[in-house]
Amino acid sequence: MSSIAPSIAQSVESFLGAENTVSWDAADSGLRSQVAQVAPNTQIGCIAYPQNQEQLAKVMTCAAQNRWRLLPCSGGSKLHWGGTADQIDLVVSTARMNRLIEHAVGDLTVTVEAGMRLAELQDILGKESQFLAIDPAYADRATIGGIVATGDTGSLRQRYNSVRDMVIGISFVRSDGEIAKAGGRVVKNVAGYDLMKLLTGSYGTLGIISQITFRLYPLPAASQTVVLTGDSGAIAQATATLLASGLTPSAIDLIDAQTVKALGLGKGVGLISRFQTIEVSIKEQTKQLLALEQPLGLAVTVRSGDDETTLWQQLRERIEASPQPSSVTCKIGVLPAQAVQTLTQFDQVDANLTIAQIHAGSGLGVLRFESISSDTLLKMRSICEVQGGFLSIQAAPLSLKQTVDVWGSSGTALALMRRIKQQFDPQALLSPGRFVGGI
Repeated sequence: MSSIAPSIAQSVESFLGAENTVSWDAADSGLRSQVAQVAPNTQIGCIAYPQNQEQLAKVMTCAAQNRWRLLPCSGGSKLHWGGTADQIDLVVSTARMNRLIEHAVGDLTVTVEAGMRLAELQDILGKESQFLAIDPAYADRATIGGIVATGDTGSLRQRYNSVRDMVIGISFVRSDGEIAKAGGRVVKNVAGYDLMKLLTGSYGTLGIISQITFRLYPLPAASQTVVLTGDSGAIAQATATLLASGLTPSAIDLIDAQTVKALGLGKGVGLISRFQTIEVSIKEQTKQLLALEQPLGLAVTVRSGDDETTLWQQLRERIEASPQPSSVTCKIGVLPAQAVQTLTQFDQVDANLTIAQIHAGSGLGVLRFESISSDTLLKMRSICEVQGGFLSIQAAPLSLKQTVDVWGSSGTALALMRRIKQQFDPQALLSPGRFVGGI
C-alpha cells in the first residue's frame, strides 16, 4: 500500500464509517481480482461502499478536493470489460445502494438504485406481471448501474430496442460531488434525454450513476424459439425475408456453424428466432415463418418450454463461461445485411472461436475465443471495420489489452468525446484512461 493509501482510508472512514470502508487487503478476493485486471500496478487505498446517494456525493466531493482517482463499480460482474485505468487511488462501489425507490405499476415504470441486481428487480416486477426488457450478460448477478454504464442489452434489443431506450430518468453524482438529474419518472418526460443517452455506455468516465428510472413491459404470456440451419446463402436470404416481413420476434440471432454443431442444431449457419406473445400469435407467426423459409430447404428445429430455456442458457454459457487465462471476449458491430457473410469470414480465420453471435436486426454481436493472438485479432477487427463496423475487446488477458487498442478506431468522434470528458470531469478523476482514446 502506498504512503497516501492510509490517509485515503482514514478520510473515507470519517464520513462513511468503518462498516462501509473496506481496506484493500480485506476486500473480497473476486473483486480484487477484477480490479487488478482494470488497474494493474496500482496502489489502492480502500473500497468505499456508500449506502445512499448523499454518501456517494460525499465520497466524490472528498475525492475532488484531494484529486483522488476513482474506479466506480457495483457488483463487479463487468468490471473486467473495456480498457485499463491509470493509477487508481480509490474504488467506489454502489453495491450497497440497492433499494427499490418506486414501482409505478399502472404507469409501467420503475425507479431503482444503481446497486440493485437485475435478477432481484425482475423478481419484484414479475409479481405484477411486468419486466425490464433487457437480457444482458451475467444477468443473474449484474447490477442495474453496471448494465447502464456498459450499455449492455442483449438479444431482446430486436423487439424492445437498447437499454438506453429503456432509461427515462437518471440521477448521478458529478466529478465535483454534486448530484445531478435528467429525465423523470413518467414515460412522456423527455427533459434531459440526451444526457441520459450520454451516460449510458460511458463506463463510469462521466459520473457515477446512483438511480435510474426505466420504462417496463408486460410479461409475455408464452414463448417459442424457431431455429433454421443450413447453407450461408440460404440463411442470409431467410434473414432478409424475416426482417422485411411483418413478423414480430423478440430476438433474431445469427450463430456460426461451429456453435450450431456444438448445440446439436444441425449443420451450417444458424438463424434463431424467438417469439414471445400470446400462444395463438406464436403459432400463427411460426407458421408464417416456416412458409416463408420452406423454399430455401433449411433444417428446422422448434423449441418451447424447458427445451427453449435450455437452448438460450447454453448459448449464454458459451459466451459467459468463466474467463480462462487466455480467453478473449469481443463486442462487434457489422452491417446487418452482411452479418451472415461476416460469420462465414470469421469461420475461415483460424482463431479458436468458441462462439460468434450477431443480432440480425442491429448487426451487433459478440465473439469469444479460447485464445487468440494479437495479429489474428486485428484480422478479425479488419473484417468488421472494412464494412464500417467495429470490434472492441471486452474481456482479455492483461497482456493483450496492453498490446492491442481495446476500442479500435473511434472515427471522427474522439475530439468531441474528449471535450465532453473535459466538461464532465476536468480533473480526469473518473476511470481515467479506461475509455476510447485513453479518456
